[in-house]
Amino acid sequence: MNASEIFVSVDIETSGPVPGLFSLLSIGACLVHAPDVRFYAELKPDCTGFDPEALAVTGFNLQALATTGIAPADAMLQLSTWLTSHLQPSQKPVFTGLNAPFDWSFINYYFHKYTENNPFGFSALDIKAYFMGATGCTWSETKSSMMTQRLSAKGRSSHNALDDALFQAELFALMQNKGS
Repeated sequence: MNASEIFVSVDIETSGPVPGLFSLLSIGACLVHAPDVRFYAELKPDCTGFDPEALAVTGFNLQALATTGIAPADAMLQLSTWLTSHLQPSQKPVFTGLNAPFDWSFINYYFHKYTENNPFGFSALDIKAYFMGATGCTWSETKSSMMTQRLSAKGRSSHNALDDALFQAELFALMQNKGS
């Protein structure tokens, strides 16, 4: 492991498939090699678009989040502050996710929309692709249930952003440990 790179497991829940048309509803994050260092926020929706299936998966109610959620600008500032408070000046956070292209697209959009800067930069590490490359499996074998079985992971996906970030961190740490 390169000490200048800090892998940060990030998971989100949304109201639909793309940022701008749908809202980021929750963010969960933890440091991969220190999962007790974690972040969680539920956000006020910033647009009215929603996919009923996406909301059913998340269990969120948009009207309730409009009251109880954090303003998106505040949530992104809190995430940025959390990140920088756990990094040394020479360290770079590496966005690490299970289906990272999806999660990163929302995080990137929200960081640029609300803070004008994404501390993760312009790239992300996708755990599914990493697993495929490390094991030589097929893409269809990169489902989290198959990774869980093959890596003997204890966690499971729950569609709670923090729980899923912790689960992803476990999977990624197991992959890195098997490679060393």
